[in-house]
Amino acid sequence: MGMDKNTVIGFVLIGALLIGMFLINSKSRLAYEGEQKRLADSIAATAPKINNAALKIDSLKTVAIQASKLTGAFSSDTSGEKLTVVENEVLKISFSNKGAQPRTVELKKYKKLDGSPVIIQKGDFNKLTYRFKNGERTAESETVLFLAGPVKENADKSKTISFTSGDTLGRKITHTYNIKPNDYLVDLDISIKGADELFDQHTINFLWQAEAEQLEKDHNYELTQTHISYVKSNDYDFEYVGTGGSKEFSKPVDWIALKQQFFVTALVAKNKFISANTNWVVPADTNAHYITRTNTTARYNISGNDASIPLQFYYGPSDYNILKKYDNQMENLVPYGSGVFAFVKYINRYFLLPVFDFIQNHVASMGIVILLLTLLIRLITSPILYKSYLSGAKMKVLKPEVDALKAKYKDDQQAFSMEQMKLWRSAGVSPLGGCLPALLQIPIFMSLYYFFQSNIDLRGRNFLWAQDLAAYDSIAKLPFTIPFYGDHVSLFTLTAVVTSLLISIYSMSNMQDNNNPLMKYMPYIFPVLLLGVFNKLPAALTWYYTVSNTITLLLQIVIQKYIINHEKILAQISENRKKPVKKSKMAERIEAMQETQKKMQELKNKPNKR
Repeated sequence: MGMDKNTVIGFVLIGALLIGMFLINSKSRLAYEGEQKRLADSIAATAPKINNAALKIDSLKTVAIQASKLTGAFSSDTSGEKLTVVENEVLKISFSNKGAQPRTVELKKYKKLDGSPVIIQKGDFNKLTYRFKNGERTAESETVLFLAGPVKENADKSKTISFTSGDTLGRKITHTYNIKPNDYLVDLDISIKGADELFDQHTINFLWQAEAEQLEKDHNYELTQTHISYVKSNDYDFEYVGTGGSKEFSKPVDWIALKQQFFVTALVAKNKFISANTNWVVPADTNAHYITRTNTTARYNISGNDASIPLQFYYGPSDYNILKKYDNQMENLVPYGSGVFAFVKYINRYFLLPVFDFIQNHVASMGIVILLLTLLIRLITSPILYKSYLSGAKMKVLKPEVDALKAKYKDDQQAFSMEQMKLWRSAGVSPLGGCLPALLQIPIFMSLYYFFQSNIDLRGRNFLWAQDLAAYDSIAKLPFTIPFYGDHVSLFTLTAVVTSLLISIYSMSNMQDNNNPLMKYMPYIFPVLLLGVFNKLPAALTWYYTVSNTITLLLQIVIQKYIINHEKILAQISENRKKPVKKSKMAERIEAMQETQKKMQELKNKPNKR
């Protein structure tokens, strides 16, 4: 049975009154009780038996109602906490009349790795509450047992449920929830009668608490993908959870969200919170089975004695296509690019995502979808790759002449550099010809890096030995942890590293100058770094790199062996040497700088004359 503070006070006052009467009129009370007992025994002998438990509950209800009338306090549902389940095609929400709020929220279309349902709100920590004047005391809304109305289905197939609590003075608070069909956004309208008397300074202070339960395979990796996100003054931003922290908002806030790797819990104010502050804590280890807990205090202005506060909850996936339709910047919750690479989100949103969606709508296997996407990307970037290899082929043709210059100016590096530049210029070769195409591929590389880590469609999809393409694939669990590598062996990581190593070795064999000691070890350094970095990344990403590296290696061999004609390149270089040399402004600046450095070096080496 649930009783609020004022009900308890009522019982105490009634008890005190009875004790006082007993002390003053003990003899009269004893005589009265004796007479009452005699009459009750006479009636009981002829009357049917009465359910004493029910009578007791009814009596308590009567006392509670009387106490409420005496104190002016908000009435409660004295039958205790009750849950009402409301669901649509994607959500199953259990609402509690205690606090008139969601108790548990299940996402019906998603499962955890063990097959259990994804529940993104449960337990006593998760709540939305606020304080108001309850009689002569202050009460928390989370402690009030509201009266729950029936679930109503509307003409648009949405479902509505209302929770109401009020007092004898006409003041009333109503929470009305509306759940639309096939939608993750839940509307909450808080209607208040007598707001001027219930809240000070026309302000209501909400406390919103949310917990991110571990939902994915790797606790530590999920932690790195968990953010506190928000829109303040119409600008989106986020904070990495890290080891914990806090954030204060002195300007209006549209919404605040706890974004996990693939799921989001958000509180939205249609008319903005005037200010807010939030703090979050991270458990010291993984035994707590949650990623982080957040406490957010948000201030909301109310006007008039009859106030209405339109809020919304989002319980759902961090799916760009779903979030975009809400038109409140929530699509930014999907991290398709950030920091210095924030610009690649436009590549992901307007190119990769539409192409990916088109392919997966026609191909059942997600691994094949990634393979086809990779083939398309390599096809689009093949002209860039061809220019890079063509530049490398030109450098290779000029290698004998460069070696001759190196032998001639072996003690004068500056003179060698100047003559090498002249040689390249006369042959019509740009030293940046191989670098620029490679640089142009960096945005593609980074966009795919973000894309395969953030796309929820990969979650739970298997391919070959990988059970979940959104997590690392593990073919062996190590009994120990290797620094920088981890405690498991990812096969797709190994295939990505091996193919990367083959590309580096093949490229090294075709380099113009492979006598540099540092360059000799470069083919091995990068793949080793990849081994440590990629081992904990999603299998979709390492599978993509495996396919991409294989295609790159094959293209490199085909282009250099069968497409690029080295004799034709040599003939073209000979023709270029017959033409007048045109210097670019950049080349002129480099040459002038080299000339200056040469003169300074000559002055430095010239013996001093007395």
